[in-house]
Amino acid sequence: MVEVRANESWHSSWFHLLLLLLLAAAAASSCHGEKKQVLPLRELQLGDIKTSEKCLPQRSRRVNGATILEMKHQSYCSWSTKSREDRAWKLLALDNARVSSLQSQINDAAMSYSAEKPSSSPPPAGAQIPLNSGAKLQTMNYIVTIQLGGKQMTVMVDTGSDLTWVQCKPCRSCYTQEDPLFDPAASPSYQPIPCNSSMCDSLQMATGVSGACGADQPSCNYALSYRDGSYTNGVLARDRIDLAAVPVRGFVFGCGESNQGMFGGTSGLMGLGRSPLSLVSQTIPEFGGVFSYCLPTREFDSSGSLILGNDYSVYKNSTPVVYTRMITDPQQASFYFLNLTGISIGGTALRSSTQFNTQVLIDSGTVITRLVPSVYKTLRDEFLWHFSGYPPAPGYSILDTCFDLAGYKEVDVPTIRFTFDGDAEVDVDVNGVLYFAKPDASQVCLAFASLSYEEEIGIIGNYQQKNLRVVYDTVGSKVGFAEETCGYS
Repeated sequence: MVEVRANESWHSSWFHLLLLLLLAAAAASSCHGEKKQVLPLRELQLGDIKTSEKCLPQRSRRVNGATILEMKHQSYCSWSTKSREDRAWKLLALDNARVSSLQSQINDAAMSYSAEKPSSSPPPAGAQIPLNSGAKLQTMNYIVTIQLGGKQMTVMVDTGSDLTWVQCKPCRSCYTQEDPLFDPAASPSYQPIPCNSSMCDSLQMATGVSGACGADQPSCNYALSYRDGSYTNGVLARDRIDLAAVPVRGFVFGCGESNQGMFGGTSGLMGLGRSPLSLVSQTIPEFGGVFSYCLPTREFDSSGSLILGNDYSVYKNSTPVVYTRMITDPQQASFYFLNLTGISIGGTALRSSTQFNTQVLIDSGTVITRLVPSVYKTLRDEFLWHFSGYPPAPGYSILDTCFDLAGYKEVDVPTIRFTFDGDAEVDVDVNGVLYFAKPDASQVCLAFASLSYEEEIGIIGNYQQKNLRVVYDTVGSKVGFAEETCGYS
């Protein structure tokens, strides 16, 4: 009897010990968050684009009080003959150059603002002028189709630029585009803007440099160059622009007669910055200074939408829109700055030597989110803790944390959450956490990168904005986020 009771006692003690260990493990897991999303690797279909595809016009429609423009990835209009691996490497290399350019612009503007330097004198006609808002057009990534002077134009969308421009006849030097060149002579509503106008003066705020006017040149000329050597030179003009069924008469744009660079097959650029020359500011009477976009998860076979207007009923968001305030920086008034107050990985809040509540730039033209070195290292280490067990792979371009996932049908990816001023919490979609350097998933990398210095400004890139409705309310000075499965229909 004693032996039986002893065995029962031992088994009972062993059971309780095992139960305690399981509970402790569960508690540790719970304390660490363990919030994950499943990424089905086999369903991503990361093949190459068909070489027969062309940069076809994107659809648009008017619904209630909003204009909805179909958005596609810019690779839909370029690199069609390159493999996905070639495109991925090129994209990241150019993205890194864009970020360097943005950091230089912000730093230069800060130094200029601190020294209270006077504005530069008007440049000579034909000069190439550094642009203070936006650069590296190859990485602007998303395109829409508009009508200018009654003609369809496919343009890249950029929240980091202000001036909307297209290539125009007579084109002294132009890159190859899919659409016919815009012909001012064929548009009855086209008007060049004279030098002595307020709109010509607005170039100073939009680009950092005033318009160029010569004695024999009564029209206002612009000359903008980007730090990668790309440029657009031409005449500032007015014409009718149609956004779905909404006409905007007297729209001010750049009619580029000399343009070169990495612009793909597009006709030009749509500037969605905050200066008076941006499309957002010029269409306040029609759209109230509000626009939003939802970026698709894949490059070629999916669409997103750019919505102009403040009719929120047309959104298809699955979570409420949460707002955070815009930070107005007098040094860079065109950019959209936010206060980032925290990041969590798998439910665990990051701790780093750099305190949060830091200013970041949200940008539609930067691909990969950049963080200052101390924050990035903490994020990377925490991600590796949650994503342990998967075989490593060599680093890829600007991405230093990669894995070989070729043997997996799906993986559990820890949830990454940004918290912005006002307790606005935004979860990064699972498709925006890992970057596929190789289509067979043998080299898949954490889609975040480090800046070079702690003093630089963090950037929230478009890769981390996938499947989110991102709302820009320039009149209310706030940016909103909501989860949404992106599509045009």
